[in-house]
Amino acid sequence: MECAPRDTLQALQSERLVRTVRHVYQNVAYYRDLMDKKGVGPDDIRSVDDLPKLPFLTKDDLRDAYPYGLLAVPLHDCVRIQSTSGTTGRRVVAFYTQDDINLWDDCCARAIIAAGGTKDDVVHVSYGYGLFTGGPGLNGGSHKVGSLTLPMSSGNTDRQIQFMCDLGSTILCCTPSYAAYLAETITAQDRRSEIKLKAGIFGAEAWSEEMRRDIEEKLGIRAYDIYGLTEISGPGVSFECEEQTGMHVNEDHFLAEVVDPDTGEILPEGSKGELVFSCISKTAFPLLRYRTRDICVLSRKACSCGRTLIKMSKPMGRSDDMLIIRGVNVFPSQIETVLLGAGFPANYQIIVDRVNYTDTFEVQVEMTPEMFSDTIKQIATREEELLASLRAMLGISPKVTLVAPRTIARSEGKAVRVIDKRKI
Repeated sequence: MECAPRDTLQALQSERLVRTVRHVYQNVAYYRDLMDKKGVGPDDIRSVDDLPKLPFLTKDDLRDAYPYGLLAVPLHDCVRIQSTSGTTGRRVVAFYTQDDINLWDDCCARAIIAAGGTKDDVVHVSYGYGLFTGGPGLNGGSHKVGSLTLPMSSGNTDRQIQFMCDLGSTILCCTPSYAAYLAETITAQDRRSEIKLKAGIFGAEAWSEEMRRDIEEKLGIRAYDIYGLTEISGPGVSFECEEQTGMHVNEDHFLAEVVDPDTGEILPEGSKGELVFSCISKTAFPLLRYRTRDICVLSRKACSCGRTLIKMSKPMGRSDDMLIIRGVNVFPSQIETVLLGAGFPANYQIIVDRVNYTDTFEVQVEMTPEMFSDTIKQIATREEELLASLRAMLGISPKVTLVAPRTIARSEGKAVRVIDKRKI
């Protein structure tokens, strides 16, 4: 199917879209209401050409419907959930039947094979496991290929490298920043000659072509991009092939559109806009026209690998205010909630940078005049307490700096809450 003629693929897409629309209309009251309000019914959707008739879904819809409002099958048919980090106060929970898991495994297996993986490889999965989709996704794909799978999860770098050397890992799967850190550590430990890596599959955060080349040089591998999101199916929604010029979308499972972020108007191929996905083969949680907020470009330019699946570029940013820091979604509004709850004024600034391929994250917070009169020890205690609260809310630890009252610049317009110095 990856190399199928365009008309064959479109026929399959149309069949699956029609079936999925009927499925959600019949089984999901929330979605049925959205369609009714837009004046569109299942009979109006006869092919992929009718996709624009359907309403959009946004993350707000998923929050409103939490936890079971968009579930399209009986709960006893589900075998797993995955979840976002919940940094906006309410998690997005995605449900999977066994068939949904199987197709997810297939998508990740395609990514591994596109990176040169076979059953003779040792796939070293250093993505986090648990509710995060990275670890389970690549783990399932590796099993599908028949590779020996090392479910390392993240952290404990010395142990990662030791296993890499001892067990002969050949394909590394993790965030690109962690791959860069592993590369630096391997170099510092002078163990490059002990590793057998040939490829890496990296995603869950933005990374540049310069970073790709640096990782490839230091680890002696080819580094491939992979894309996914919990709401749709985790990693494997799209993947990079040997050409390394964009990620092929698994179009037999996911329909991709690019729309104007402000108007929702569909943009022509090659235009930069907001990426929208529709699931056409999942049954438990099949989102249709889900607005990802990721900005990218789609292209059907012929690929030398022979795949006919459409390509998407690396995400070029977000259409909302969400930051992705070390692979974790961070919303300024959540930081503000913590600050106000702890008695601080809403005068703060978030400073993000990237040092040695790793995101740095600092939150500068103004004290009230009363706080400013505290002793140094009392101020340090406040910083520690605030750090703990932010860590609990966000899942990652920022550097917290309390500053004197009225030292953060004011604005008569929108306040500048975020200073993102990263150059990706």
